[in-house]
Amino acid sequence: MHQQKTEKMQNEIKKWTANNIPLRNDGLAVITGSTEGVGFEDAMALSSAGWSVIMMGRNFEKGADSIAKIQQINPKAKIKFEQIDLADLSSVKAFTLRMKKKGQAINLLINNAGVMTPPKRVETVDGFELQFGTNHLGHFALTAHLLPLLQQATDARVVTVSSVANRAGQINFDDLQSVDSYVPMKAYGQAKLANLMFALELQRQSDKHGWGIKSMASHPGVSRTNLLITGAGRWSGPGIMRTFFPFLFQPSSQGALPTLYAATSPEAKGGLYYGPNKMSETRGFPSIAKIPAQAVDLNVSLKLWETSQKLAKVEF
Repeated sequence: MHQQKTEKMQNEIKKWTANNIPLRNDGLAVITGSTEGVGFEDAMALSSAGWSVIMMGRNFEKGADSIAKIQQINPKAKIKFEQIDLADLSSVKAFTLRMKKKGQAINLLINNAGVMTPPKRVETVDGFELQFGTNHLGHFALTAHLLPLLQQATDARVVTVSSVANRAGQINFDDLQSVDSYVPMKAYGQAKLANLMFALELQRQSDKHGWGIKSMASHPGVSRTNLLITGAGRWSGPGIMRTFFPFLFQPSSQGALPTLYAATSPEAKGGLYYGPNKMSETRGFPSIAKIPAQAVDLNVSLKLWETSQKLAKVEF
């Protein structure tokens, strides 16, 4: 009995939490979609560990509220808000120009923001299907524009947040924008698969060209955020599950852990994918996640990279 208790305690010590984030007095982290949910938890944890954090979103009021919440808990938090709309490539470019003007190196970029399963097909400002345009192309363009500032930092990291929905995803080059057929979850799966493939290809490109950047992917499992409600709608099947059965979802603070591990742990490695460790990766503590077979097709990855550069009008 004593031995079992000792082993249990040892296992609990090994469980990585936000308390394991190394403390630092420098370092700039840029986080998209960080005014609520998992992104907010990322900002909270990093600022508590001494990072300077730029929270990003479309709404100034939400940004101000989020900063106030964090500073109420940690008055010394070094945190700012920047407006950006990932569904508008001109907004993405405008933000990056502001950052380049400041000239400050970026140590960490977390591509976290997401749109999930709007019931009807919607287009971005640039004419892309909303999920593919926001979740993938917006982050692809953002990373490309910020590459010089990431290269200025020592051991910079880019963490791109995917989803367990990528398991059913396929990259359909014949209908990337879901014009011929729009199925909400199918389009979401494609966008989140693109997130994962982008993260893996970014590491390969960094290795090839000597950019010195670590790129990894993460996913939050099934977490208690408002993504289902704001995307599919409160009275959709997923929205009803989220509203009336919250116990089925782990807290967003727990869902943030794989991203925070990838972003800060000395043991985290570029080119890997991190997610929760229990119940088919739907909940638990950070661990190496399983990469779907379709995400390791190098030809498709390279084609997606080249296609994305053309669509987003950027070059790495």
